[in-house]
Amino acid sequence: MDHRALPRFAAPAVAALLAVTTACTGGPVQGRPGAAGLRDPYFPKAGNGGYQVEHYALDLAYDPADGVLHGRAVITARAEQGLSSFNLDLSGLHVEDVNVDGAAARFNRTGNELTVRPADDLKKGRVFRTEVGYSGRPKALTDADGSKEGWIAGEDGAVGVGEPVGSMTWFPGNHHPRDKAAYDITLTVPHGHEAVSNGELESRTEVGGGRTRFAWHNPEPMASYLATAVVGPYKVTTGRTPSGVVLYNAVSPQEAAASEDVLARQSEMLEWGGRRFGPYPFGTAGAVVLPAGTLDYALETQTKPVYPGAPGDEALVLHELAHQWFGNSVSPKTWKDMWLNEGFATYAEWLWGEDHGGPTAQERFDALLSGDTDVDAAAESGWDAFPPADPPGPEDISGSPVYQRGAMVLQRIRQEVGDEKFFALLRGWAADHRHGNASTADFTAYAQEKTGHDLKKVWDVWLYGKARPK
Repeated sequence: MDHRALPRFAAPAVAALLAVTTACTGGPVQGRPGAAGLRDPYFPKAGNGGYQVEHYALDLAYDPADGVLHGRAVITARAEQGLSSFNLDLSGLHVEDVNVDGAAARFNRTGNELTVRPADDLKKGRVFRTEVGYSGRPKALTDADGSKEGWIAGEDGAVGVGEPVGSMTWFPGNHHPRDKAAYDITLTVPHGHEAVSNGELESRTEVGGGRTRFAWHNPEPMASYLATAVVGPYKVTTGRTPSGVVLYNAVSPQEAAASEDVLARQSEMLEWGGRRFGPYPFGTAGAVVLPAGTLDYALETQTKPVYPGAPGDEALVLHELAHQWFGNSVSPKTWKDMWLNEGFATYAEWLWGEDHGGPTAQERFDALLSGDTDVDAAAESGWDAFPPADPPGPEDISGSPVYQRGAMVLQRIRQEVGDEKFFALLRGWAADHRHGNASTADFTAYAQEKTGHDLKKVWDVWLYGKARPK
């Protein structure tokens, strides 16, 4: 995500699941209800227990003229326990029908929970398909910092953004980053509009009635907060990096001129990232530049970061592209691990500057310590307010310490172990946790093993220490 003075978080009300104690058939219970929530430290009701999603197939139709979203979601999942019922996260929208493996299932809504009761209990290990038909005018979630997430409608289009839980405003799912899945997203929109999502555009088909269907395929695992769907009259350009990554940019026409120069450097940034962090973890990359004012933040949506108007500088684009390695491929196990996303992407900015005639990473580190805003404006951002691995609450998970002090942790490791071991650590971390999830504890153990150094003082002072480091 981008740098902002205000924190970025959501705290939607999520009601408790009504316990189910008998199978829908009336016979003896073979399974038990899946948990309503994964007990995340900051968003305990996010996600659901009892199953792991393998694939989402979302078939969506949207017309900005009436603002109604029509959706059909087919969710392929594996039961991790015997299930008499399970939950999907869904905010608002009208559920029209639900079936599991082709048989009608009973369902009910309680707050943001859609509880599904299959006709028969699901055995542990079974792969099952849940199909949900739904429609309505999606309502965005307003975070406590005043920003919005979820489905954001504009005058002539819309965008779906989901950090941390906004994706539940436009499709049902297991909305926690530790449940990653492949996605196929089809969007049917009026002629004259583009429809953009994650991964590669597989087809663009005129379907009659003045509509066009766009089919997008994202085969790599993706956390649901990184899914996006964008509709509007965008200008599309395509290309390919020297290493073969497909580039797809969709830019609001009024932002095209101001975006051209910085977006032209994406290929160079991706090639540079490949040298610094290891091979780019996806087959496609690009950007979506929204009409100015649609959002007040950028987001690293997988393969196609979303920008709130023309990116102001190349550092922002570099930051969001760095997230494709750190945050998107290697995703956090919980929202408490956000510094593994933001600290790493901020440090990537430092490295880019170091390699392209700007201040070195050490100079940025020193500037933050000394309060030198001429070298780094973030020196007065409150980077020392709390330890990056232990934010006080959900309102702090996108605070300056998560970004700046998180980057400083990495520079302290570099100081301790030297460049050769440090850059091997960055590449190894991205490679060994590729398309997975990781926690702060995973990283600290990995760093010590990979470098062969005792880094306990770095963790105690910089990562977890409450006092201002010196």
